[in-house]
Amino acid sequence: MKRVLRFSKFFFPAAVFSILLVIAAAAGFFVRGGFNLGMDFQAGTLQEVQFAPTAFSLLWAGGGNPVVFFDRNNLGVIDAAAGLTILFPFTEYPTLGDLRRGLEEALEDITFHLYASEEASSQWLVQRTLGDAHLGDIPYVMHYLNPYSPHIDIAEVREALSALGHSIAVQSLGQPSERLFMIRDSHEEEADALGSEGIIEVLEEHFGQGEVVILRSDFVGSRFARNLADQAALLIILTLLVMLLYVAFRFKIRYGVGLIAGIIHDGIAIVAFIIWTGMEFNITTIAAILTILGYSTNNTIIVFDRVRENLRIYPDEPFVNVLNISLTATLNRTIITTVTTMLAVMSLFIFTTGAMQDFALALMVGMLSGVYTTTFIVSGIVNLWEKQRAKKERNKLVPASGAVNMAASKA
Repeated sequence: MKRVLRFSKFFFPAAVFSILLVIAAAAGFFVRGGFNLGMDFQAGTLQEVQFAPTAFSLLWAGGGNPVVFFDRNNLGVIDAAAGLTILFPFTEYPTLGDLRRGLEEALEDITFHLYASEEASSQWLVQRTLGDAHLGDIPYVMHYLNPYSPHIDIAEVREALSALGHSIAVQSLGQPSERLFMIRDSHEEEADALGSEGIIEVLEEHFGQGEVVILRSDFVGSRFARNLADQAALLIILTLLVMLLYVAFRFKIRYGVGLIAGIIHDGIAIVAFIIWTGMEFNITTIAAILTILGYSTNNTIIVFDRVRENLRIYPDEPFVNVLNISLTATLNRTIITTVTTMLAVMSLFIFTTGAMQDFALALMVGMLSGVYTTTFIVSGIVNLWEKQRAKKERNKLVPASGAVNMAASKA
């Protein structure tokens, strides 16, 4: 047998450290005023904003009720009542200049005002989902985004919105080249919230006229925000319950209790990190927590499998020795799996920004916590349970042997 590492020597110090970690998490929650809740869990108006200059505007002087059709491959004008459907595929009209000539040739009642360069690509157009798509005497405006445009710093967006004088939260979305942001107005009443026009007006004062487009606008009431938070908590609790039932069915109930204690420990470790670093707590954070719970559970079950196998191989060994043998046997696998996974997650952390970078950071912390938890916390709890069970069995044997001796003496 190869050299066995005595992991059990560190069970008690690890328990002390974990208790201190729980205390630190609780202290951080009160000292820092709870979680830094993201937009997903806060009431107010959510608006998705993109910094995309005006490409062109369309005016309609004819009759009927035509609407603009737009997707990533075509621009068109459709009037269902008049049976009019004219599409302009971007493969055939690759520039905005080509689009203008095509529209003006096909529709004599349309007026096309071009603000961007004629050489700008048609595929740079931004899909507008907010507002009326009907054509008429009010200009229908299309925006475009040059992928080589300079990035917009989130700090500059926050500075521009600070002129409003009340709480406005800004979150970066997607890649920096997309120049896409989520803006939340903290007013809980829809009537008091800043409208889309107000957001555009404030941002255009700072970034220039026609440089901003609102893609989406939603109002989230305080009750709905609380429901989201409650559902997130319920999701985590149900996850723990399902895992407990699975491990109790596959192994024994003491293993299931150890696993759940370890999962709770991992959750507390990540929560403590999120609180003390001020990281935003949002849907992405919950996804990271659930991912780590699954990763830690997988690692723990592998150790449990080896323990069950070694109990059959070494039936006369004390349980703590079997536990050390199993942890030593799975150590190489744990290191290799963790390091390779960490490399992938580290790439996410280095090459992404915003919510995805926070997701990767939480994963890295959670994976380290998961390895520590499986090796010392879960194993320590299962070992303690086995000790107590063995002690109870010895206590049962003592009275029984005493009764046998008394009967023999009387005889």
